[in-house]
Amino acid sequence: MNSDHPLEIGDLFAAFHDATEAELGRLHERLAERAAAQGILDVAYRTVDTPVGTLLLAATETALIRVAYETEGHDEVLATLAARFSPRILHAPGRLDAAARELDEYFAGRRRGFDLPLDLSLSTGFRRLVLDRLSDIAYGHTVSYAAVAAAAGNPRAVRAAATACRTNPLPVVVPCHRVVRSDGSAGGYVGGPAAKQTLLRLEAA
Repeated sequence: MNSDHPLEIGDLFAAFHDATEAELGRLHERLAERAAAQGILDVAYRTVDTPVGTLLLAATETALIRVAYETEGHDEVLATLAARFSPRILHAPGRLDAAARELDEYFAGRRRGFDLPLDLSLSTGFRRLVLDRLSDIAYGHTVSYAAVAAAAGNPRAVRAAATACRTNPLPVVVPCHRVVRSDGSAGGYVGGPAAKQTLLRLEAA
């Protein structure tokens, strides 16, 4: 196979059938680059290893749209993105380089906030209002679900606030882990209780 030949998208897919294992990675990179150049890569994704497990990151051309724990099922998350946004999804790590770098800095204790463009359109209504308030919670601090519900405009909607946190499409980056029960106990978390405690301990250090 001549790796210098300017293959089109269809040719790249066909080339996968005859490629050796060593060539597959290069072909995939070229496919991602060509898809992005032709404007047909709607959602790019990659995974990153972190102290709270392997996280799936996904982004449109303009913003980070999903961070998912393994407990959520990465394949299921990608299927949902395909249904909600576009089936044109591809493993294209380059688009997520900035997100991966900021997460590395966060887990290393060198970053207290994220400077990434975010797309919260997977959450709507009151859930979206709750998520909009989460970034107001300072690094190393916690607030109650009741306080978040009040800040989002409905003090009685404590359970709805908890649901909004549990279904947060951008955990870690949008810090739902900083929301706890009124008695100070951690409460639920999409990544599981161990992940929530790890994040809280990291920020308390």
